[in-house]
Amino acid sequence: MLPVMRIHSPALRYFDAVREAGSIREAARRLNVASSAVNRQILKLEAEIGSPLFERLPSGLKLSAAGEALTRHVTIVLKDAERTRAELDSLRGVHSGRVEMMSVEAANFDLLPKVIDRMAQHHKRVRIKVVTAGSRSVPDALINGEVDLGLAFSLPRNPQLQQLAVGRFHLGAIVAADHPLAGRKRTRISDCADYPLIVSDPQLSLRPIIHSLIMQSGRPITPMIEANSIELMKRLAEMKVGVAFASRIGLEAELLRGSLVHIPLEDRGPVYTELALYTRANAGMTVAVAAFAQFVGAEIMRRALAEEDALKS
Repeated sequence: MLPVMRIHSPALRYFDAVREAGSIREAARRLNVASSAVNRQILKLEAEIGSPLFERLPSGLKLSAAGEALTRHVTIVLKDAERTRAELDSLRGVHSGRVEMMSVEAANFDLLPKVIDRMAQHHKRVRIKVVTAGSRSVPDALINGEVDLGLAFSLPRNPQLQQLAVGRFHLGAIVAADHPLAGRKRTRISDCADYPLIVSDPQLSLRPIIHSLIMQSGRPITPMIEANSIELMKRLAEMKVGVAFASRIGLEAELLRGSLVHIPLEDRGPVYTELALYTRANAGMTVAVAAFAQFVGAEIMRRALAEEDALKS
């Protein structure tokens, strides 16, 4: 186990531990220090800030408004300290580190497993943590320093984010192999509306794209099912409950075995969504994070080019 890097105030580490544990005693146990030492550091911070950081409740400690504000600062400080430690380790030839990513669900089925496998082969001592969330949750997680990288569909431009890689993918109707639409090369939302529609809820970036297509179709269309899970939507499509919508990312296994068909949507031309890799603007990356970002970016571009080649043939 690598030593803890002590280039920042222990009060910040102790505060972060108490925040996660919900009690001073449990935080002390995890830190392997005396409870009195943790309590002393928390009191010191509260004295400096001039406000309680926690509400003392019978069920445990709960962050106060001041504690919530400090959490955003501490998260970034500790992340930067971890990054510095990893950079110093790399200078000593220690090929280790930690990568934390927030990713959309669709990447979990095939894209990320392949990337993580390659990363593990080249950098065996790097620890990787992946949190799954909708695209709209990614910006705040990056800006607040909760994760190093974010993988999301079709995010609006944000000066606080840096886009590291992007691939353009066709948005399509997802149907069972024997569905009446399955033989088409292209389709429109108005054609899909002859069948029950399965759409994503507002947590997913697909929602505004599909909503816009519905509004422009000229038909009074009311989707039958809303869901925030790609897994659920594709299973419903396999069961012929209705027509779902997604890119090919996340459908790799079903398309390979032929249980689902992806039909590109058209609306005065092809309809696209973008899958992009992001980090916080002006945030340095550790060697481990940079290596992982390279693998992810290369895989995004490989898949985007392969899709375009397949559709041309």
